[in-house]
Amino acid sequence: MHRLSQDGAGDLPEVILLPGMDGSGLLFGPFIDALGGRANVTVVSYPADRLLGYPELADVVRPLLPLDRPFVLLAESFSGPVAILLAGERPRSLRGVILCCTFLRNPRPRLGFLAGVVRRVWMPPALPLLPSRPFFGRFSTASGRALFQRAMKTVRPAVIRHRLLAVGKVDVTREFQATMVPVLYMRATEDAVVPAVAMDTVLRAKPDTQVIDVTAPHFLLQVAAVAAAEHVLTFLGSLVCAPEPVTRD
Repeated sequence: MHRLSQDGAGDLPEVILLPGMDGSGLLFGPFIDALGGRANVTVVSYPADRLLGYPELADVVRPLLPLDRPFVLLAESFSGPVAILLAGERPRSLRGVILCCTFLRNPRPRLGFLAGVVRRVWMPPALPLLPSRPFFGRFSTASGRALFQRAMKTVRPAVIRHRLLAVGKVDVTREFQATMVPVLYMRATEDAVVPAVAMDTVLRAKPDTQVIDVTAPHFLLQVAAVAAAEHVLTFLGSLVCAPEPVTRD
């Protein structure tokens, strides 16, 4: 965990950033820069050498959540179900949830047959260079690709495989329906990884979810960091005077 306390944050809730598939949190760099010190941020990193499913990852994050100050969970891609599991518990200081290019359940169920293949395939001791085009699309840059490869090198291939298998089995619809805080869903209009149907599932489960479309690929927070930061700050501002949600002691 890495906390960045900023003088310019004012009364805004702190943002707890939950990372994508790599679990390192390194890919949040462009987004944090775009915030420009206007919000307090905590970057969560997942264990890079442990085979943990969604409930276990929620166990990792839970002790890191603030008890003495309001906060918002911002979950990118893979981490959406982690945020939802925690939000469904209605922690006392939670004020909102931001979901970015993520899902409640397996976003590509037609590829479920690949689970058996993924489970059996041999994994090298270190990840090779991975294709970045599905994540960056037409917005790919040398610096973005370098950051992506750097993040992926922090995690064991077997851990990536385990997380892919977890995506194939997850369904946190019930927990999402139990959340009592405002939810913002940021959807990338050119996402080649998580299809639009994932957001439709979110809206069916919680129709009052606020949806914002951003012209971006799956790596929305990296490619459209400035736009994402402004949307997040607006959402945080809307929570300052909002009534406190129902919690579970």
